[in-house]
Amino acid sequence: MPPQLPHPEPGVPDTRGPMWYIWWLVRCQPWRVLRGSLIGTAWMLGLAVRPYLVARAIDDGLRASDHRALLWWVTAIVVAGVGLAYLGIMRHRTMTFVREDASARSAAVLLRQLSRIGAVLSRKLAAGEVATVGGADITHTSAVLTMTGPGIGAVLAYAFIAVVLWSVSPLLALFVLLGVPAMVMVVGPLLRRLERVESVYRHQQGILTTRAGDIVAGLRVLAGVGGRGLFARRYVARSQNLLAEGYRVGAVNSWIEALTIVIPGLFLAAVVWLAARMAAAGDITIGQMVAVYGYVAILIVPVWFLLEGGYQLIRGRVAARRIVALLNLTPDDAAPPARVGGTEYLPAPDRSAELHDPTTGLTVPAGRLLAVAADNPAEAIALADRLGRFVGSDVTWGGVPLAGIALDEVRARILVADHDSYLFAGTLREILATRAGTGDATMRAALRTASAEDVVDALPDGLATQIGMRARTLSGGQRQRIRLARALLAEPDVLILIDPTSAVDAHTEARIAQRLRAARAGRTTIVLATSPLLLGRADTVAHLREGRIVAAGTHLELLRQDPSYRALVSRDSESADIDGALQ
Repeated sequence: MPPQLPHPEPGVPDTRGPMWYIWWLVRCQPWRVLRGSLIGTAWMLGLAVRPYLVARAIDDGLRASDHRALLWWVTAIVVAGVGLAYLGIMRHRTMTFVREDASARSAAVLLRQLSRIGAVLSRKLAAGEVATVGGADITHTSAVLTMTGPGIGAVLAYAFIAVVLWSVSPLLALFVLLGVPAMVMVVGPLLRRLERVESVYRHQQGILTTRAGDIVAGLRVLAGVGGRGLFARRYVARSQNLLAEGYRVGAVNSWIEALTIVIPGLFLAAVVWLAARMAAAGDITIGQMVAVYGYVAILIVPVWFLLEGGYQLIRGRVAARRIVALLNLTPDDAAPPARVGGTEYLPAPDRSAELHDPTTGLTVPAGRLLAVAADNPAEAIALADRLGRFVGSDVTWGGVPLAGIALDEVRARILVADHDSYLFAGTLREILATRAGTGDATMRAALRTASAEDVVDALPDGLATQIGMRARTLSGGQRQRIRLARALLAEPDVLILIDPTSAVDAHTEARIAQRLRAARAGRTTIVLATSPLLLGRADTVAHLREGRIVAAGTHLELLRQDPSYRALVSRDSESADIDGALQ
C-alpha cells in the first residue's frame, strides 16, 4: 500500500502577506487551535490558582492552628498540581500537533508550487533559496502557531492575576499592570532589529547553500581544471560574511534571551520588596504577601511566553515572507489565458498541428523531423523556451496561441529535453518510467533508439540497478543517452531535443540519428544542433542566424546554397573540403 500524504489536498494558501499566510495555517485547523488555546489558558490560569491555595493554607491553617483546614488546603494544592501536570502534557501535545500539521501543510503547498513552476524555477530563484525555504523557514513559520495556545493563555493569565492582585492591593495591581507593558517596550526595539538582521542572514544563507551545491555538483569538473582551490576560497570568503551576519543575529538573540530572564527577575524582586513593606506596615497579611510573591513568580511564566512569542513571531514573519515570495512565483511569463466563450482556456489543436514562432519566422510542420542549426547557441535555447512555453511569446500551435492553452496540457504534449536535464536517484527502470505502465520491452526499445543498450548491459542488475543522484556513476555520454531514452518514453506530440548527442562519439551519433528518425516517424520532432550527422537525417533544416530563420531546406541543399551554414556545420576549417565532398 503506497504511503499516504499528511495533506493530499493542502488547500489554497493566502499569499497576500506573511501574516495572512500564518493566519491561513491557523484557519486550516481551527478546532485543534481552539483546543490548544483552551488548554493553554486553563494551564496558565491553573498556575495562578496555586498561590491562592498556599495563601489560604497559611492564613486559615497555619496561623489559625486549624489542622483540618490545613489538610484540606494542602490536599487542594496536591490536586491542583496533578491537574496542572495533566494540562501541561495536553498543552504540549496539542501544540506539537498544531506545529506539525502546519509544517506538513506548508511542505505540501511548496511541493505543489515547485511542481507547478517546473523548469522555470531555476531562472527565478536560486537552488539554495529553495532549500532554505523548504527547510528552516517552514519550521520557523510553524513555531509561530505556538502563540495560539500558551500565548493567548498568557494574556488571559496576566489579566486574571491583575484582577486578583487588585483584590489584595490596588497599588500592587497597578504596579503589575504598568510593569509588564514596560518590559515589553524594553524588548520591542530588539525584536525589530532582529527582524532586519534575520532577513539579511536568511538571504545570505540561501546564497551560500547555492554555492555549496554548485561546488558539489561540479567537483569532478573543478578537479579536472584545477579550480577546486579557487572555488573553495570563494566559498570560505562567502561563509565568513555569513558568519559575521550570524554573529549579528546571535548578538541580538543573546540580548533578547538575557532580557527575557533578567527583566522578569528584577520585576519580581521589586514586587516582593513592595509587598514585604506593605506586610510590615500591616496593610496585607503574611498569607497575602506569600500569595503576591506566588502570583508574581507565576506571572514570569506568561511574561516569558509573551516575550518568547514575540521572538518567534519576528522569525516566523521573516520565514513566512520568504515562503509567500516562492508561492507567488508564476509558472512562466506567458500572458494570462484568453477567454473564449466563457471558458478559461483555448482549445488545444489536434495531434497533427504545426508550430509557428513569429519571433524567428520558424514554422515547424506537423509530423516531421525538423532540425535547427543556430549560429548562436543562446538563440537556439531561447527558441526552445518559446516553443515549449517556458517564456511569454506569440507562438501558435495549429493557429491557436500557445499561451492560451492550459499549461498542464502543453507540458503533457510538448516536451523540451535538455542534454543536461536532471536525473533522479533510483533504479534505472524507475528513472526511465516516465509514463504509467511502461514495460521493460518498451524501455529497451527506447534505449536501443538512444544507442544505450551497452549502458544497461554494463550494469550489474540491468534495469534494476540502483543509480545515484544525477547518475554520477555513469559517464557523460551514458547520462546523455539515458536522458534521450527517457524523453522518447514520454511519447510527447512534440519533442524538442537540445544537442542530444553532444557527448557521444561520431559512430554512436550516427546510429542515434538514424534510429531517432524511425522511432519518431509521424510525430513532430525538433532537433536543435549543428552536428552534420543529425542535420543530414532531418526532413528539413532551418538556419537560425541573428535571431531569424535565414534559410530552410535539406542539409545538402543548405550546404550548397548557404555559405554561412556551410561554415557553421563544417568540422573542417576549410569549407572547400565540403565542396569537394559534394562533387
